[in-house]
Amino acid sequence: MPRVHRSDLVLPDYENLPLGTLQHRIRSLSEEQLRELVAYEEAHAQRTPVLELLNQRIRSLQEGGRPSSGDQSATPETAPPASGGSPVGEASQSPSSNPPPHGVPAQPARPKGDRQP
Repeated sequence: MPRVHRSDLVLPDYENLPLGTLQHRIRSLSEEQLRELVAYEEAHAQRTPVLELLNQRIRSLQEGGRPSSGDQSATPETAPPASGGSPVGEASQSPSSNPPPHGVPAQPARPKGDRQP
């Protein structure tokens, strides 16, 4: 089978679809289209759960299943953009702290085992 390019895939943004969404989106694909996705997946990410899902759907079609109707031109779900920026600034940073109880380089503390009665 010839190599399939990302822009030629039947599912828009295939690589970024969550597994649950992919499971529903492949129901309308033919066996040939599924095989193209398998070839693409094997040549690129090789995600085991995705390959298992695609191969299971191919087996289902071979056993008499039929593709359902559906529109693959719909844009897949995407995560909302990051809000960006950190709310921490000079006014909201933590106050300076005292040196740790185990000492500082100029005044090292003694280990507890060195106490003498």
